[in-house]
Amino acid sequence: MSELDTRRFVARDRNWQPKGYTPDYKTTIARSPSQALVSIPQSLSETTGPDFTHLKMGKYDNDLLLNFNHGGLPVGERVIMCGRVIDQYGNPVPHTLVEMWQANAGGRYRHKNDSYLAPLDPNFGGVGRTLTDANGYYYYFRTIKPGPYPWRNGPNEWRPSHIHVSISGPSISTKLITQMYFEGDPLIPKCPIVRTIANPDAVETLIGRLDLSSNVPMDCLAYRFNIVLRGQRQTRFENQ
Repeated sequence: MSELDTRRFVARDRNWQPKGYTPDYKTTIARSPSQALVSIPQSLSETTGPDFTHLKMGKYDNDLLLNFNHGGLPVGERVIMCGRVIDQYGNPVPHTLVEMWQANAGGRYRHKNDSYLAPLDPNFGGVGRTLTDANGYYYYFRTIKPGPYPWRNGPNEWRPSHIHVSISGPSISTKLITQMYFEGDPLIPKCPIVRTIANPDAVETLIGRLDLSSNVPMDCLAYRFNIVLRGQRQTRFENQ
């Protein structure tokens, strides 16, 4: 990216981004700011690095079918998640770290605070990582399609099947955490988290699309999930 591109300012579309306070998504009541945000000038440490080019990846870091193997394969529908990371101007974000975590096929996370009655899978850890290449592509995660699960936002509300994704971007200040949903899931429009996004086109950017050209025949269906980072001044107080 050129210096001109990194310094160029594009105003955030407030109709595209979800509001910080959305009572139907109950945790926003406590989490949303009660006072005006304060703009803090960024130093060189926030606008550069980290450099992942020397990060040594494990053989199965991106293969969740094998990276927690305890004598067998995990239960569930085998899928591949693949795509590209670009910035808001369409430029690739190369050599950046993409991390993901998810529930198992029954909808349960391998986490001490998850008490959902679905059983843990002894051969599924639910976490993976990979690096983008020079053109911004993260080639794939091979995994199990996560199951939906109930949550305490309401008396009978369920999260759609989803995979959490963390992308570091070109610097600490461009880190993004998001979720990928699966094309065709009827729970997507019913989810209170999804409904915080007013623009239907914005919701579509969170949905992984079935990509038959990237399937592994007789093994895995593939879903393509491309990710766009805003780049500099991406926070909610960017126009101050």
